[in-house]
Amino acid sequence: MQRLESALNEAADAVNRTLDRLVPAVEGSERRVVEAMRYALMGGGKRIRPFLVLNSARLFDVPEVGALRTAAAIEMIHSYSLVHDDLPAMDNADLRRGRPSVHRQFDEATAILAGDGLLTQAFEVLSAEETHANPAVRSNLVLALAGAAGAAGMVGGQMIDLEAQHAKLDLEAITRLQRMKTGAIIGFSCEAGAILASASVEARRALTLYAEDLGLAFQIADDLLDVESSAAVTGKPVGQDQVAGKATFVAVLGVDEARRRAKLISDRAASRLDIFKERADLLRDMAQFVVTRRS
Repeated sequence: MQRLESALNEAADAVNRTLDRLVPAVEGSERRVVEAMRYALMGGGKRIRPFLVLNSARLFDVPEVGALRTAAAIEMIHSYSLVHDDLPAMDNADLRRGRPSVHRQFDEATAILAGDGLLTQAFEVLSAEETHANPAVRSNLVLALAGAAGAAGMVGGQMIDLEAQHAKLDLEAITRLQRMKTGAIIGFSCEAGAILASASVEARRALTLYAEDLGLAFQIADDLLDVESSAAVTGKPVGQDQVAGKATFVAVLGVDEARRRAKLISDRAASRLDIFKERADLLRDMAQFVVTRRS
């Protein structure tokens, strides 16, 4: 996994530099909300979703500028979702990435506005000519991300997750919840390179299937971390899903079966990339990493 670790660090550095340029510090009355946006964006994290964007783009030799801007946009969406998830009305989390969550560092109103600002700017970045010269490609990126982030994807999944605290979900329902809440954004991250390249239907389909399995394995591993890890390791509160009575894979399957399924699904994800041969080796490594990570 040393190859993957090096590639993750390299991708994170490049994306962080891009985010720093796209969301610069400002003076004036809007300074506080921009400061909160930067706090949410630049607080660390493995940058897995941007990594997926960059490496799906490299399968098709997409120019780096467009890939980095798309990777930055997906990190803006991811960061906004974390800011809002941590709010008292949602998960009420005091920690994120090992430091106070945005509403604790600033205040609830500022956190809401910071999340709104990141969400909005993500689409501004994708729709700008610097991301791709072809307006049809930019439109396809915006359309795909809007679908992944909205009521048919992440937002809808989060709503189901909140309602699941008062209802018992079976494995099929939990799988659907997580494909929406977590998998849809991961799906966009994996398909973005194919969209930027106007790639073949076959290539995009392979990445879609890879993303579906990767997102599912990722969430099962996340559920395992919530019961097996600690806040000191993960950088966020653990054990809250069980306390809140949330529907999780571990709650339905048990720890051992959840771990076994995560490994099976991650292996299947890697096999989806056969058509790309060795060019997809880092994406295959990622499929293994998501189920062995400790945070």
